[in-house]
Amino acid sequence: MLTGKQKRYLRAKAHHIDPIFQVGKGGINGNLIDQLNDALEKRELIKVSVLQNNMDEKEVLAEELARRVYGELVQVIGSTIILYKPSRNHKQLELPR
Repeated sequence: MLTGKQKRYLRAKAHHIDPIFQVGKGGINGNLIDQLNDALEKRELIKVSVLQNNMDEKEVLAEELARRVYGELVQVIGSTIILYKPSRNHKQLELPR
């Protein structure tokens, strides 16, 4: 579980990152989860864009993504979801305490 201070730190780091995944009308599938896990292992912090043709509630979709990749939901802002998962082999971010 992330503290407020850690979430603020991660939001600041994610500000300059572009979304690298999109969730469309197909929603969440196993292939997307596998790709998200690979990206989170390499980057630790990613943005996911939710397209307009996806009719799911963005907050529910974000919580589902975080749960399925065993990561942390940092923020949902507009149609963008920010996810964090500490990497095992490519540690880049040091979170404040």
